[in-house]
Amino acid sequence: MSHWTHHHPRPLPGLTRLFMGAVTLLLIASLSGAVFAQQLNELKAVNTDPVKKETPESKVDPAEMAKHISELEARIQQLEAKLAKLGDAPAKDGPAATEVAEIKKEVAAIQEDAKKNAGFLGFFRDTEVSGIVDGYYAYNFNHPDNNFNTGRNFDFLHNSFNLNLAKITFEKKNDLKDRLGFRLDIGFGPTLDAVHASDPAGSEVVKHIEQAYLSYVAPIGKGLTVDFGKFVTWNGAEVIETKDNFNYSRSFLFTYAIPYYHMGLRAKYNFNDKVALTGFLVNGWNNFTDNNGGKTFGASLSLNPTKRLSITQNYTAGPEQPKDSTHWRHLSDTVVTYLASDKLTLMGNFDYGKDTLTNGTSGHWKGFAGYLRYAFTNKLAFAPRFEVFDDHDGFTTGVRQTLKEFTLTQEFKLSNNLLTRVEFRRDFSDRDFFSKSVGRTVRDQNTLLVGFSYFFSSRGQ
Repeated sequence: MSHWTHHHPRPLPGLTRLFMGAVTLLLIASLSGAVFAQQLNELKAVNTDPVKKETPESKVDPAEMAKHISELEARIQQLEAKLAKLGDAPAKDGPAATEVAEIKKEVAAIQEDAKKNAGFLGFFRDTEVSGIVDGYYAYNFNHPDNNFNTGRNFDFLHNSFNLNLAKITFEKKNDLKDRLGFRLDIGFGPTLDAVHASDPAGSEVVKHIEQAYLSYVAPIGKGLTVDFGKFVTWNGAEVIETKDNFNYSRSFLFTYAIPYYHMGLRAKYNFNDKVALTGFLVNGWNNFTDNNGGKTFGASLSLNPTKRLSITQNYTAGPEQPKDSTHWRHLSDTVVTYLASDKLTLMGNFDYGKDTLTNGTSGHWKGFAGYLRYAFTNKLAFAPRFEVFDDHDGFTTGVRQTLKEFTLTQEFKLSNNLLTRVEFRRDFSDRDFFSKSVGRTVRDQNTLLVGFSYFFSSRGQ
Protein backbone atom coordinates (compact mmCIF):
# COMPACT_ATOMS: atom_id res chain seq x y z
CA MET A 1 0.00 0.00 0.00
CA SER A 2 1.30 3.43 -0.85
CA HIS A 3 2.05 5.88 1.96
CA TRP A 4 1.99 8.81 -0.44
CA THR A 5 -0.37 11.70 0.28
CA HIS A 6 0.26 13.54 -2.92
CA HIS A 7 -0.60 12.30 -6.37
CA HIS A 8 -3.62 10.05 -6.20
CA PRO A 9 -6.38 11.91 -8.08
CA ARG A 10 -9.97 11.66 -7.02
CA PRO A 11 -12.73 10.92 -9.55
CA LEU A 12 -13.04 13.71 -12.06
CA PRO A 13 -15.85 16.29 -11.76
CA GLY A 14 -18.81 16.36 -14.11
CA LEU A 15 -18.55 18.11 -17.43
CA THR A 16 -21.25 20.61 -16.42
CA ARG A 17 -19.25 21.83 -13.42
CA LEU A 18 -16.08 22.23 -15.45
CA PHE A 19 -17.93 23.99 -18.25
CA MET A 20 -19.46 26.47 -15.80
CA GLY A 21 -16.03 27.17 -14.35
CA ALA A 22 -14.57 27.87 -17.79
CA VAL A 23 -17.51 30.12 -18.67
CA THR A 24 -17.04 32.03 -15.41
CA LEU A 25 -13.39 32.73 -16.20
CA LEU A 26 -14.16 33.82 -19.73
CA LEU A 27 -16.91 36.15 -18.46
CA ILE A 28 -14.49 37.73 -15.96
CA ALA A 29 -11.95 38.36 -18.72
CA SER A 30 -14.60 39.66 -21.16
CA LEU A 31 -16.28 41.97 -18.65
CA SER A 32 -12.93 43.36 -17.51
CA GLY A 33 -12.02 44.16 -21.10
CA ALA A 34 -15.44 45.68 -21.86
CA VAL A 35 -15.46 47.92 -18.79
CA PHE A 36 -11.88 48.97 -19.47
CA ALA A 37 -12.74 49.98 -23.04
CA GLN A 38 -15.87 51.84 -21.90
CA GLN A 39 -13.94 53.85 -19.32
CA LEU A 40 -11.32 54.84 -21.88
CA ASN A 41 -13.97 55.96 -24.36
CA GLU A 42 -15.65 58.12 -21.70
CA LEU A 43 -12.37 59.82 -20.93
CA LYS A 44 -11.80 60.58 -24.62
CA ALA A 45 -15.31 62.00 -24.99
CA VAL A 46 -14.71 64.82 -22.47
CA ASN A 47 -11.41 65.88 -24.00
CA THR A 48 -11.83 68.58 -26.65
CA ASP A 49 -8.27 68.32 -27.93
CA PRO A 50 -7.68 65.86 -30.76
CA VAL A 51 -6.10 62.60 -29.61
CA LYS A 52 -4.85 59.53 -31.42
CA LYS A 53 -7.77 57.23 -32.24
CA GLU A 54 -7.62 53.52 -31.42
CA THR A 55 -7.93 51.17 -34.37
CA PRO A 56 -9.17 47.57 -34.15
CA GLU A 57 -5.61 46.38 -34.66
CA SER A 58 -4.06 48.62 -31.99
CA LYS A 59 -3.49 47.56 -28.41
CA VAL A 60 -4.09 49.47 -25.19
CA ASP A 61 -0.66 50.73 -24.11
CA PRO A 62 -0.11 51.75 -20.46
CA ALA A 63 2.21 54.52 -21.68
CA GLU A 64 -0.53 55.86 -23.98
CA MET A 65 -3.03 55.81 -21.10
CA ALA A 66 -0.64 57.82 -18.93
CA LYS A 67 -0.11 60.29 -21.78
CA HIS A 68 -3.87 60.63 -22.23
CA ILE A 69 -4.37 61.41 -18.55
CA SER A 70 -1.61 64.05 -18.75
CA GLU A 71 -3.41 65.63 -21.70
CA LEU A 72 -6.61 65.85 -19.66
CA GLU A 73 -4.75 67.52 -16.80
CA ALA A 74 -3.21 70.00 -19.25
CA ARG A 75 -6.66 70.72 -20.66
CA ILE A 76 -7.97 71.54 -17.17
CA GLN A 77 -5.07 73.96 -16.64
CA GLN A 78 -5.86 75.69 -19.95
CA LEU A 79 -9.52 76.06 -19.04
CA GLU A 80 -8.74 77.37 -15.54
CA ALA A 81 -6.31 79.93 -17.03
CA LYS A 82 -9.01 81.05 -19.44
CA LEU A 83 -11.46 81.42 -16.55
CA ALA A 84 -8.99 83.57 -14.64
CA LYS A 85 -8.51 85.82 -17.67
CA LEU A 86 -12.26 86.23 -18.20
CA GLY A 87 -12.90 86.94 -14.54
CA ASP A 88 -16.48 87.40 -13.48
CA ALA A 89 -18.88 88.03 -16.33
CA PRO A 90 -19.98 91.74 -16.49
CA ALA A 91 -23.58 90.62 -16.67
CA LYS A 92 -25.65 87.61 -15.86
CA ASP A 93 -26.41 87.20 -19.55
CA GLY A 94 -24.31 87.63 -22.64
CA PRO A 95 -21.45 85.87 -24.50
CA ALA A 96 -18.91 86.15 -21.67
CA ALA A 97 -21.24 84.69 -19.06
CA THR A 98 -22.21 81.84 -21.40
CA GLU A 99 -18.57 81.03 -22.10
CA VAL A 100 -17.74 81.02 -18.37
CA ALA A 101 -20.61 78.62 -17.67
CA GLU A 102 -19.53 76.24 -20.47
CA ILE A 103 -15.90 76.23 -19.28
CA LYS A 104 -16.91 75.47 -15.69
CA LYS A 105 -19.17 72.67 -16.91
CA GLU A 106 -16.35 71.11 -18.95
CA VAL A 107 -13.86 71.36 -16.07
CA ALA A 108 -16.35 69.71 -13.70
CA ALA A 109 -16.98 66.87 -16.19
CA ILE A 110 -13.25 66.20 -16.67
CA GLN A 111 -12.56 66.25 -12.93
CA GLU A 112 -15.47 63.92 -12.19
CA ASP A 113 -14.42 61.37 -14.81
CA ALA A 114 -10.76 61.56 -13.75
CA LYS A 115 -11.76 60.93 -10.13
CA LYS A 116 -14.05 58.06 -11.09
CA ASN A 117 -11.47 56.32 -13.29
CA ALA A 118 -8.20 57.00 -11.49
CA GLY A 119 -8.28 53.82 -9.41
CA PHE A 120 -9.52 51.62 -12.25
CA LEU A 121 -6.92 52.86 -14.75
CA GLY A 122 -4.18 52.63 -12.15
CA PHE A 123 -5.03 49.00 -11.40
CA PHE A 124 -4.96 47.86 -15.02
CA ARG A 125 -1.92 49.99 -15.80
CA ASP A 126 0.08 48.16 -13.11
CA THR A 127 -1.57 44.71 -13.21
CA GLU A 128 -1.10 42.10 -15.92
CA VAL A 129 -4.15 39.98 -16.71
CA SER A 130 -3.48 36.64 -18.39
CA GLY A 131 -5.28 33.36 -18.92
CA ILE A 132 -5.09 29.76 -20.15
CA VAL A 133 -7.56 27.29 -21.64
CA ASP A 134 -6.09 23.80 -22.00
CA GLY A 135 -7.58 20.54 -23.31
CA TYR A 136 -6.69 17.22 -24.95
CA TYR A 137 -7.80 13.93 -26.46
CA ALA A 138 -5.88 10.78 -25.41
CA TYR A 139 -6.05 7.15 -26.52
CA ASN A 140 -4.62 4.33 -24.39
CA PHE A 141 -3.99 1.11 -26.31
CA ASN A 142 -4.50 -0.92 -23.10
CA HIS A 143 -8.16 0.17 -22.94
CA PRO A 144 -7.79 0.56 -19.13
CA ASP A 145 -10.57 -0.07 -16.63
CA ASN A 146 -12.64 3.04 -15.91
CA ASN A 147 -10.85 4.67 -18.87
CA PHE A 148 -8.22 5.97 -16.42
CA ASN A 149 -4.55 6.11 -17.48
CA THR A 150 -2.31 4.62 -14.76
CA GLY A 151 0.48 6.80 -13.40
CA ARG A 152 -0.60 9.97 -15.17
CA ASN A 153 -1.50 13.32 -13.73
CA PHE A 154 -3.41 15.75 -15.94
CA ASP A 155 -3.71 13.50 -19.04
CA PHE A 156 -5.97 11.19 -17.04
CA LEU A 157 -8.59 9.83 -19.40
CA HIS A 158 -8.61 7.36 -22.29
CA ASN A 159 -10.72 7.89 -25.41
CA SER A 160 -12.32 11.12 -24.26
CA PHE A 161 -12.23 14.81 -25.18
CA ASN A 162 -11.23 16.72 -22.05
CA LEU A 163 -11.07 20.34 -20.99
CA ASN A 164 -8.18 20.13 -18.54
CA LEU A 165 -7.72 23.62 -17.13
CA ALA A 166 -9.24 27.08 -17.52
CA LYS A 167 -7.40 29.76 -15.55
CA ILE A 168 -7.13 33.53 -15.22
CA THR A 169 -4.25 35.33 -13.49
CA PHE A 170 -3.86 38.82 -12.03
CA GLU A 171 -0.27 39.84 -11.24
CA LYS A 172 1.36 43.08 -10.13
CA LYS A 173 5.14 42.85 -10.15
CA ASN A 174 7.26 44.84 -7.77
CA ASP A 175 10.76 46.22 -7.24
CA LEU A 176 12.64 48.63 -4.99
CA LYS A 177 10.70 51.60 -6.43
CA ASP A 178 7.26 50.00 -6.27
CA ARG A 179 7.64 47.60 -3.36
CA LEU A 180 4.21 46.00 -3.01
CA GLY A 181 2.94 43.37 -5.45
CA PHE A 182 0.61 40.38 -5.60
CA ARG A 183 -0.47 37.41 -7.67
CA LEU A 184 -3.80 35.60 -7.88
CA ASP A 185 -4.43 32.51 -10.07
CA ILE A 186 -8.06 31.36 -10.23
CA GLY A 187 -8.80 28.16 -12.13
CA PHE A 188 -11.25 25.34 -12.80
CA GLY A 189 -10.83 21.83 -14.14
CA PRO A 190 -9.59 18.27 -13.42
CA THR A 191 -6.00 19.53 -13.19
CA LEU A 192 -6.74 21.47 -10.02
CA ASP A 193 -8.87 18.61 -8.64
CA ALA A 194 -5.82 16.34 -8.87
CA VAL A 195 -3.39 18.94 -7.51
CA HIS A 196 -5.48 19.44 -4.35
CA ALA A 197 -6.79 15.90 -3.89
CA SER A 198 -4.90 15.25 -0.63
CA ASP A 199 -5.01 18.66 1.05
CA PRO A 200 -5.89 18.39 4.78
CA ALA A 201 -8.19 21.41 4.43
CA GLY A 202 -10.27 19.54 1.85
CA SER A 203 -9.91 20.09 -1.88
CA GLU A 204 -13.17 22.05 -2.16
CA VAL A 205 -11.76 24.75 0.12
CA VAL A 206 -8.69 25.70 -1.94
CA LYS A 207 -8.68 23.95 -5.30
CA HIS A 208 -9.88 26.92 -7.38
CA ILE A 209 -7.02 29.08 -6.07
CA GLU A 210 -3.81 27.77 -7.63
CA GLN A 211 -1.80 30.69 -6.21
CA ALA A 212 -2.61 33.68 -4.02
CA TYR A 213 0.18 35.66 -2.40
CA LEU A 214 1.32 39.14 -1.44
CA SER A 215 4.84 40.25 -2.32
CA TYR A 216 7.04 42.93 -0.76
CA VAL A 217 10.54 44.07 -1.73
CA ALA A 218 12.43 45.04 1.42
CA PRO A 219 15.14 47.73 1.01
CA ILE A 220 17.98 45.36 1.90
CA GLY A 221 20.96 45.47 -0.43
CA LYS A 222 19.70 45.03 -3.99
CA GLY A 223 16.23 44.18 -2.68
CA LEU A 224 14.96 41.19 -0.68
CA THR A 225 11.65 39.91 -2.08
CA VAL A 226 9.37 38.38 0.55
CA ASP A 227 6.16 36.56 -0.44
CA PHE A 228 3.38 35.31 1.81
CA GLY A 229 0.52 33.05 0.76
CA LYS A 230 -0.07 30.00 -1.41
CA PHE A 231 2.40 29.38 -4.25
CA VAL A 232 3.51 26.53 -6.51
CA THR A 233 6.48 24.41 -5.53
CA TRP A 234 10.09 25.39 -6.20
CA ASN A 235 10.98 21.77 -7.05
CA GLY A 236 11.09 20.06 -10.43
CA ALA A 237 11.76 20.77 -14.09
CA GLU A 238 8.05 20.83 -15.02
CA VAL A 239 5.08 22.94 -13.96
CA ILE A 240 1.29 22.70 -13.77
CA GLU A 241 0.68 24.84 -16.89
CA THR A 242 1.10 22.69 -20.01
CA LYS A 243 2.29 25.48 -22.28
CA ASP A 244 5.40 26.08 -20.14
CA ASN A 245 6.67 22.49 -20.47
CA PHE A 246 8.45 20.73 -23.33
CA ASN A 247 5.86 17.92 -23.42
CA TYR A 248 2.11 17.70 -22.88
CA SER A 249 2.12 14.78 -20.43
CA ARG A 250 4.06 15.10 -17.16
CA SER A 251 6.97 12.93 -16.09
CA PHE A 252 6.87 10.30 -13.34
CA LEU A 253 9.11 12.64 -11.35
CA PHE A 254 6.43 15.34 -11.46
CA THR A 255 3.77 12.76 -10.64
CA TYR A 256 5.46 10.89 -7.79
CA ALA A 257 8.68 12.55 -6.60
CA ILE A 258 7.82 16.15 -5.67
CA PRO A 259 5.00 18.31 -4.22
CA TYR A 260 2.72 20.64 -6.19
CA TYR A 261 2.29 23.67 -3.91
CA HIS A 262 2.92 25.19 -0.49
CA MET A 263 1.43 27.66 1.96
CA GLY A 264 3.74 29.96 3.88
CA LEU A 265 6.68 32.33 3.40
CA ARG A 266 9.49 32.62 0.89
CA ALA A 267 12.29 35.16 0.61
CA LYS A 268 14.53 35.62 -2.45
CA TYR A 269 17.72 37.62 -2.86
CA ASN A 270 19.53 38.14 -6.18
CA PHE A 271 23.21 38.70 -5.43
CA ASN A 272 23.80 39.48 -9.12
CA ASP A 273 22.62 38.20 -12.51
CA LYS A 274 24.41 34.88 -11.90
CA VAL A 275 23.51 33.90 -8.33
CA ALA A 276 20.18 33.93 -6.45
CA LEU A 277 19.18 32.29 -3.17
CA THR A 278 15.64 31.62 -1.93
CA GLY A 279 14.53 30.36 1.48
CA PHE A 280 11.15 28.86 2.40
CA LEU A 281 9.13 28.23 5.56
CA VAL A 282 5.83 26.48 4.77
CA ASN A 283 3.16 24.19 6.20
CA GLY A 284 4.37 21.19 4.21
CA TRP A 285 3.75 19.29 0.97
CA ASN A 286 0.41 20.22 -0.57
CA ASN A 287 -0.88 21.51 2.75
CA PHE A 288 -2.99 24.65 2.79
CA THR A 289 -3.49 23.91 6.48
CA ASP A 290 -0.80 21.98 8.34
CA ASN A 291 -1.39 18.34 9.27
CA ASN A 292 0.99 18.39 12.27
CA GLY A 293 2.77 20.76 14.65
CA GLY A 294 5.96 21.10 12.61
CA LYS A 295 6.96 23.20 9.63
CA THR A 296 8.78 22.37 6.40
CA PHE A 297 11.94 24.22 5.40
CA GLY A 298 13.35 24.72 1.93
CA ALA A 299 16.19 26.36 0.04
CA SER A 300 16.80 26.99 -3.64
CA LEU A 301 20.15 28.07 -5.11
CA SER A 302 20.05 29.31 -8.72
CA LEU A 303 23.28 29.63 -10.69
CA ASN A 304 23.74 31.06 -14.18
CA PRO A 305 27.47 30.73 -14.91
CA THR A 306 26.87 31.70 -18.54
CA LYS A 307 23.93 32.95 -20.60
CA ARG A 308 23.45 29.41 -21.93
CA LEU A 309 23.75 27.40 -18.70
CA SER A 310 21.50 27.43 -15.62
CA ILE A 311 21.70 25.18 -12.56
CA THR A 312 19.11 25.04 -9.79
CA GLN A 313 19.66 23.04 -6.62
CA ASN A 314 16.67 22.63 -4.30
CA TYR A 315 16.37 21.05 -0.87
CA THR A 316 13.18 20.46 1.12
CA ALA A 317 12.87 18.94 4.60
CA GLY A 318 10.19 18.69 7.25
CA PRO A 319 7.61 16.44 8.97
CA GLU A 320 4.85 15.38 6.59
CA GLN A 321 3.01 12.59 8.44
CA PRO A 322 -0.36 13.51 10.06
CA LYS A 323 -0.05 14.46 13.75
CA ASP A 324 3.66 13.55 13.74
CA SER A 325 6.32 16.26 13.99
CA THR A 326 9.20 13.88 14.75
CA HIS A 327 9.74 11.92 11.56
CA TRP A 328 10.91 13.99 8.59
CA ARG A 329 10.75 13.79 4.82
CA HIS A 330 13.78 14.97 2.78
CA LEU A 331 13.98 15.82 -0.91
CA SER A 332 16.92 16.86 -3.06
CA ASP A 333 15.98 18.20 -6.50
CA THR A 334 18.45 19.28 -9.20
CA VAL A 335 17.62 20.88 -12.55
CA VAL A 336 20.23 21.72 -15.20
CA THR A 337 19.33 23.52 -18.44
CA TYR A 338 21.72 24.14 -21.32
CA LEU A 339 20.97 26.16 -24.44
CA ALA A 340 23.23 24.34 -26.90
CA SER A 341 22.21 26.64 -29.75
CA ASP A 342 19.41 29.01 -30.67
CA LYS A 343 17.39 25.96 -31.74
CA LEU A 344 18.49 23.20 -29.34
CA THR A 345 17.79 23.11 -25.58
CA LEU A 346 18.88 20.29 -23.27
CA MET A 347 17.58 19.76 -19.73
CA GLY A 348 18.07 17.21 -16.95
CA ASN A 349 16.24 16.68 -13.65
CA PHE A 350 17.40 14.43 -10.78
CA ASP A 351 15.40 13.75 -7.61
CA TYR A 352 16.16 11.83 -4.44
CA GLY A 353 13.63 11.57 -1.62
CA LYS A 354 13.37 9.78 1.71
CA ASP A 355 10.62 9.62 4.34
CA THR A 356 10.05 7.91 7.67
CA LEU A 357 6.60 6.95 8.87
CA THR A 358 5.30 7.30 12.42
CA ASN A 359 5.86 3.55 13.00
CA GLY A 360 9.52 3.91 12.03
CA THR A 361 9.24 2.36 8.56
CA SER A 362 11.26 4.28 6.00
CA GLY A 363 11.32 4.42 2.24
CA HIS A 364 13.21 6.21 -0.47
CA TRP A 365 12.77 7.04 -4.14
CA LYS A 366 14.98 8.47 -6.86
CA GLY A 367 14.79 9.24 -10.54
CA PHE A 368 16.22 11.05 -13.54
CA ALA A 369 14.50 12.67 -16.51
CA GLY A 370 16.32 13.90 -19.63
CA TYR A 371 14.75 16.40 -22.03
CA LEU A 372 15.57 17.72 -25.48
CA ARG A 373 13.78 20.38 -27.49
CA TYR A 374 14.70 21.29 -31.05
CA ALA A 375 12.91 24.27 -32.62
CA PHE A 376 12.91 23.95 -36.41
CA THR A 377 11.15 27.31 -36.62
CA ASN A 378 9.35 29.58 -34.15
CA LYS A 379 6.18 27.57 -34.89
CA LEU A 380 7.50 24.00 -35.14
CA ALA A 381 9.47 22.04 -32.52
CA PHE A 382 10.27 18.43 -31.57
CA ALA A 383 10.72 17.41 -27.91
CA PRO A 384 11.61 13.85 -26.77
CA ARG A 385 11.89 12.90 -23.08
CA PHE A 386 13.27 9.80 -21.35
CA GLU A 387 13.21 8.98 -17.66
CA VAL A 388 13.77 6.32 -15.02
CA PHE A 389 12.01 6.39 -11.65
CA ASP A 390 12.96 3.92 -8.91
CA ASP A 391 10.34 3.56 -6.18
CA HIS A 392 12.61 1.32 -4.13
CA ASP A 393 10.13 0.60 -1.32
CA GLY A 394 6.84 1.23 -3.08
CA PHE A 395 6.51 4.37 -0.99
CA THR A 396 5.10 6.68 -3.67
CA THR A 397 3.44 4.38 -6.23
CA GLY A 398 2.29 1.58 -3.90
CA VAL A 399 4.43 -0.99 -5.73
CA ARG A 400 8.15 -1.75 -5.37
CA GLN A 401 9.18 -1.11 -8.94
CA THR A 402 11.30 0.76 -11.43
CA LEU A 403 9.29 2.81 -13.90
CA LYS A 404 10.60 4.00 -17.26
CA GLU A 405 9.05 6.03 -20.03
CA PHE A 406 9.92 7.76 -23.27
CA THR A 407 7.82 10.47 -24.86
CA LEU A 408 7.90 11.93 -28.36
CA THR A 409 6.20 15.31 -28.68
CA GLN A 410 5.67 17.23 -31.90
CA GLU A 411 4.72 20.86 -31.28
CA PHE A 412 2.83 23.12 -33.68
CA LYS A 413 2.17 26.76 -32.89
CA LEU A 414 -0.94 27.54 -34.91
CA SER A 415 -0.82 31.19 -33.81
CA ASN A 416 1.03 33.28 -31.26
CA ASN A 417 -1.59 32.28 -28.70
CA LEU A 418 -2.46 28.69 -29.64
CA LEU A 419 -0.10 25.77 -29.03
CA THR A 420 -0.87 22.27 -30.36
CA ARG A 421 1.03 19.12 -29.41
CA VAL A 422 0.83 15.60 -30.84
CA GLU A 423 2.41 13.08 -28.48
CA PHE A 424 3.23 9.38 -28.33
CA ARG A 425 4.30 7.93 -24.97
CA ARG A 426 5.36 4.46 -23.84
CA ASP A 427 5.44 3.58 -20.12
CA PHE A 428 6.88 0.35 -18.75
CA SER A 429 7.73 -1.23 -15.39
CA ASP A 430 9.47 -4.32 -14.02
CA ARG A 431 6.20 -5.20 -12.22
CA ASP A 432 2.56 -5.47 -13.27
CA PHE A 433 1.33 -1.93 -12.67
CA PHE A 434 -0.64 -0.52 -15.60
CA SER A 435 -4.37 -1.09 -15.92
CA LYS A 436 -5.70 -3.16 -18.79
CA SER A 437 -9.27 -4.10 -19.65
CA VAL A 438 -11.18 -6.73 -17.63
CA GLY A 439 -9.39 -6.01 -14.34
CA ARG A 440 -5.90 -7.00 -15.46
CA THR A 441 -2.59 -5.22 -14.79
CA VAL A 442 0.37 -5.40 -17.15
CA ARG A 443 3.92 -4.07 -17.35
CA ASP A 444 3.47 -1.43 -20.05
CA GLN A 445 1.09 1.02 -21.66
CA ASN A 446 1.17 3.08 -24.85
CA THR A 447 -0.77 6.29 -25.33
CA LEU A 448 -1.37 8.73 -28.18
CA LEU A 449 -2.49 12.28 -27.41
CA VAL A 450 -3.42 15.55 -29.11
CA GLY A 451 -3.38 18.60 -26.84
CA PHE A 452 -4.35 22.26 -27.26
CA SER A 453 -3.28 25.21 -25.11
CA TYR A 454 -4.68 28.69 -25.67
CA PHE A 455 -3.20 31.57 -23.68
CA PHE A 456 -3.45 35.37 -23.62
CA SER A 457 -2.01 38.34 -21.76
CA SER A 458 -2.87 42.02 -21.49
CA ARG A 459 0.86 42.73 -21.99
CA GLY A 460 1.15 40.66 -25.16
CA GLN A 461 3.15 37.45 -25.68
